[in-house]
Amino acid sequence: MDAFREAFPNGVVNIVYGNGQEVIEPIMSSGKVNVLAFIGPCKVADILKKQHPYPHLLKSVLGLEAKKPAIILHDADLENTVKECITGALSFNGQRCTALKILFVQESLYDDFIEKFSCAVDNLTLDLSWNQQVDLTPLPEKDKPLWLSELVKDALEKGAVVCNKKGGIVDDTSFFPVVLTNVSKDMRIYHEEQFGPVIPVIKFRDIAEPLNYVVESKYGQQASIFGQDPQQISLLTDTLVNQVCRVNINSQCQRGPDIFPFTGRKDSAEAILSVSDALRVFSIRTMVALKETDLNKKILTEILNEKRSGFIRTDYIL
Repeated sequence: MDAFREAFPNGVVNIVYGNGQEVIEPIMSSGKVNVLAFIGPCKVADILKKQHPYPHLLKSVLGLEAKKPAIILHDADLENTVKECITGALSFNGQRCTALKILFVQESLYDDFIEKFSCAVDNLTLDLSWNQQVDLTPLPEKDKPLWLSELVKDALEKGAVVCNKKGGIVDDTSFFPVVLTNVSKDMRIYHEEQFGPVIPVIKFRDIAEPLNYVVESKYGQQASIFGQDPQQISLLTDTLVNQVCRVNINSQCQRGPDIFPFTGRKDSAEAILSVSDALRVFSIRTMVALKETDLNKKILTEILNEKRSGFIRTDYIL
């Protein structure tokens, strides 16, 4: 906000606080919005777009739902993988669209990973955000713990197992992360974006299993690969880049840096967010054209040499 205040005249940048239904609907229905940049659920994005009376005048840049997988191969560096998956799944309580939402672990590494990962999760500190050395905080939505508990209950009724001792402890809006194993396709947590601290872990033998998951998923934002074999990593990457828009090797999924494009395939995004892409979206390309005649060359030369035009010029930064 300080940067906005220093860079723009009064009234150019406006920040409006309030309940979304009360604030956003009259703004959108006014028809004066040219670009909608939004990060959130598809359902809300669709409502906002429909509120605009002139839909063809509205450009949209949307970051929507995602169910980002981590594919953990048998030769992955266990210490680094556990560290990256902890931060990837539980930074901001897992309430990021870029959070790791489902972990696929190759069979030979599965037991060791589960043991170390569950222990690392249980060693995290859940407390109020203003206290020191806090890893997890209460959730911002009043009903979120109940919804997460329902996801866990559905999984347990269908054969899943909570494998960390503190998993699922609830105190008002505090919800300690749950590590779920023995997860199968018939469970809600396998398909739905939990957007919170519930981490399903799936054992696989054939690499086709996690790849088929990504192909069949309606989401396609990012994926992470953990392993050491260049040949296998390259083969996985070549498949995943046709399904997601960013592949992270031996690291968590993430948003930044802002110079990188942030987008997704399928139901995960519309258009691209980044510094340069945002400038393009918020701009309309305009041009001046002229035929290559002697008269036009003379006119153009004088305009450029004398700097008569603010638009027809060459001393600008691309």
